[in-house]
Amino acid sequence: MDAARIDMTGKVNITEKLDSFDDLWSPKVIGELNGQYVKLVKCKGEYVWHKHDDEDEMFLVVKGRLRVCLREGDVELAEGEFVIVPRGVEHKPVADQECHMLLFEPATTRNTGDVVNARTIEPEDLERI
Repeated sequence: MDAARIDMTGKVNITEKLDSFDDLWSPKVIGELNGQYVKLVKCKGEYVWHKHDDEDEMFLVVKGRLRVCLREGDVELAEGEFVIVPRGVEHKPVADQECHMLLFEPATTRNTGDVVNARTIEPEDLERI
């Protein structure tokens, strides 16, 4: 087994994982499934408009509220709700207050999609917790 992989034999407590970090807009890998990463991220404020040409992206709100801005209108998410943003669709997540999310996306997905800026984390550089 690759040392960089997460031990997938035990259960994962999402609350404990979220309690283990404070940084915002910096996704953490908590699981891997068939070439997909399961990630947690804390966010507050506005992200950047971006798109993923080759990957769909799922946002599930664990705590708080999230607005996913799309060019054709916003999607408001409350705790326990999710949206899937299809590949190629430009979007911008916004959290007026701190929000905690679970993301499910291909392991090759760059967090800022087609945009490179100070928040960009390449997939191979993601922290695993």
